[in-house]
Amino acid sequence: MTNPCNVAMELLGMFIGTGGWFCSLAATIMPQWLSHSTELMASESYEQGLWEACVVQEVAGTECRSYDTILGLGHTLTLARVLMCLSDATCLLGLLLAIPAMSQINCCKGEEGQRTKKGLRITAAVFLWLAGLLVLTPVSYVAHDIVMKFFDESIPHVVPRSEFGDALFVGWAAGFLDVVASVLLFASSFGSRDHERHLVYHHQRQEIITVDGSLKKRTEYV
Repeated sequence: MTNPCNVAMELLGMFIGTGGWFCSLAATIMPQWLSHSTELMASESYEQGLWEACVVQEVAGTECRSYDTILGLGHTLTLARVLMCLSDATCLLGLLLAIPAMSQINCCKGEEGQRTKKGLRITAAVFLWLAGLLVLTPVSYVAHDIVMKFFDESIPHVVPRSEFGDALFVGWAAGFLDVVASVLLFASSFGSRDHERHLVYHHQRQEIITVDGSLKKRTEYV
């Protein structure tokens, strides 16, 4: 018999992991990693992402242009691009491994099949945890670089300073969701299935005829 708590953790882990993958993919595509603005031109701001840079104007709107070459990027954005792509691929692989390992999927029956499903769930949890780590590393590193440059007193105040973009917050949310999903899938791998054989009683009812001819029923638990 399947433990309802394990089933709930599996479904919740898959749902949260899918949300984490979508957030990670959105953070990878979004151009709002760094936001530049200056007091000299309050109506205009610049946004920089992993794949393109945009100019935002109140009158003309937003105009974006992709980078001509990867060699023109700084080492921070180059590292963030690589790690975010790895995170997206790792998270997707973890979700694909978790699908056949769910209790609702009628495959891998029997004792050997249950061990296979358990191994797949643990592997999927490891991949999701790794994906969360991969997405949190570039996002936090870029945020740390922004803070260090923002409070750098050697830079004149008239020079535009970088600020947190929306993609950083989406990336933090993605990393948090990936880690939570990995914990849920890992916890669902250790439920009552491993202990069911210790909780099964062999219920045996025996009818005993006494000396006076009356009928007694005895229940034994082995």
